Amino acid sequence: MDAVKSYATYSLLLIADDWSRKDDFAMTAKIPYGNGHAALRRSRSSTSQQIYHVTVVTKDRSPLFLDFEAACAAARCHQDASNLKDSTMLAWVLMPDHAHWLLRLGQHDSLPSVVTRLKCASARNANRILQRRGAVWGRAYHEHALRDEQQVLVAARYLVANPLRAGLVTRLGDYPFWNAIWL
Repeated sequence: MDAVKSYATYSLLLIADDWSRKDDFAMTAKIPYGNGHAALRRSRSSTSQQIYHVTVVTKDRSPLFLDFEAACAAARCHQDASNLKDSTMLAWVLMPDHAHWLLRLGQHDSLPSVVTRLKCASARNANRILQRRGAVWGRAYHEHALRDEQQVLVAARYLVANPLRAGLVTRLGDYPFWNAIWL
C-alpha cells in the first residue's frame, strides 16, 4: 500500500472512529489529538486573504435571537471594525439559533481570532439585552474555505436565503438580520 493511500485510509478511520482496524497501521500510541471538536480545532489553519464561510450555533441551539433587541445587539457586531480588524465581512445572516458569516481574512489575523472576537462581542451585547450571563454560542464552529468566485457566489446566496428556507419570512427584504457588501 503506498503512503498516500495509507494516510488517506488512516484519516478516514480516524474520522469514522473505526478503531477495529487500528492494528493494520501498527498504531501503538494513543493519538494525541483529543476527541470531538478539540481534534478538529487542532488541524485548522487559516490563510490571509482567504474567504471562509463560517457557521456558529448558539449553545444548545437555543433560539436566543428570536428576541428582536438581542438580535439587533448581536447583529451590530458583525460589521464592527474593532471586531473584524483588517478582515472583511462580505455577507452575514443571524438566525434565531445560529449565524453564518462570509469572511475574507486580513493579513494579521487568524480565522480563530476573528471568530472568537465576533462570538465574544455578540454574546456580550446579547446578554446585556437579555439580562443574562453565560455562554451564548457553542464552543465549536464550522468553516469552509472558498476557492473561487463561483463558490463565493453560491455561499453568499445560501447565507442570505437562509431566512426564506427556514420559513421566517416570505420575502428576503422582510428579514432584518442580514447584509452583504454587494447590495
